Amino acid sequence: MSNTNVGRIYIVMGVSSTGKSSVGDALAKRIGAKFIDGDDLHPKVNILKMSSGQPLNDADRVPWLERIRDAAFSIEKKNEVAVIVCSALKKKYREQICDGNTGITFLHLFGDFELVKSRMQDRKGHFMPVDLLKSQFEALEVPKEDEPNVINIDINNSFEQVVESCISATKMNSHNKLKVFS
Repeated sequence: MSNTNVGRIYIVMGVSSTGKSSVGDALAKRIGAKFIDGDDLHPKVNILKMSSGQPLNDADRVPWLERIRDAAFSIEKKNEVAVIVCSALKKKYREQICDGNTGITFLHLFGDFELVKSRMQDRKGHFMPVDLLKSQFEALEVPKEDEPNVINIDINNSFEQVVESCISATKMNSHNKLKVFS
């Protein structure tokens, strides 16, 4: 891990089944960072709601996003490095996570609906049903140029290529213009 990463938090974001947890875990191992799966920070009520096939609303996400923001704050203040997985679908969610934090870079894993749906159908043991994928795509506010701390990573590549793109992104100045890695 390089000194430029000290106090950095990389939020691996995107809709369900883009590979956030797998890519995030591999990235954390490769750069020597802590790994935190944001799904583990959901309140019980959110997990039960999603498991029953109901999408979360903005109010449901507030306590979850606060937990993610606070975890990032702790990492930053301890001068550690972490990879946190969080869908961060809307700009206001990303802003909430960044509130009071200066060391955050979002790595947005993206792919088209059919690719992500096929990956979701292949998954086992996750509480998010396929039926909710459409609601995630509808809720997603694709990061634009006004979010310079977001780097887009195309998932229409091999797993290793996606991880390598994320590693390359961690070496960039996070305040460059929005970039796309493919």
